[in-house]
Amino acid sequence: MRLKLLLLWLFLPEVVFAQASMPAEITPPKGHTPYLTVYAKGVQIYQCTFNQGDYSWQVQAPEATLFNEKHEVIGNHYKGPIWEYKKGSHVVGKVLNSVNKTPTAISWLLVEVVSHQGDGPFSAASYINRYDTSEGLAPLNGCNANHLGSEKRIPYSAHYLFYKIAKL
Repeated sequence: MRLKLLLLWLFLPEVVFAQASMPAEITPPKGHTPYLTVYAKGVQIYQCTFNQGDYSWQVQAPEATLFNEKHEVIGNHYKGPIWEYKKGSHVVGKVLNSVNKTPTAISWLLVEVVSHQGDGPFSAASYINRYDTSEGLAPLNGCNANHLGSEKRIPYSAHYLFYKIAKL
């Protein structure tokens, strides 16, 4: 048994780490298994808004490049939220839950895939986790009547773990 675990760790280190350390609040339902991990580097786009008497920075969209384990560009992540493979196939998600793991970075997420288009590595996805986040938080100040509607692009990075329905 230990040899099996060691071999699994050697060949799938990111998936094993992510699966073992994912908080329960953002774990996909039983019957879904991880199959792909990608790294994202880009920005979170915030807009200065006025709601119920308060000015605040509201997230509008991510804009990031996606990389595989060999550090090759494989696609993009943008408003939707959408994860698009470089050859045009993509999935659209809906955020189900979040966990704030650190006060200095955007939250970790559980995203349900609600639509698929085309064939590619993302097309089997049923759920996605955003984890191991760095930076990306909304600005703390600068949103007021003079800046209403303005945008700020805040750098961030994260890993995305894709799950598919487990075969029995």
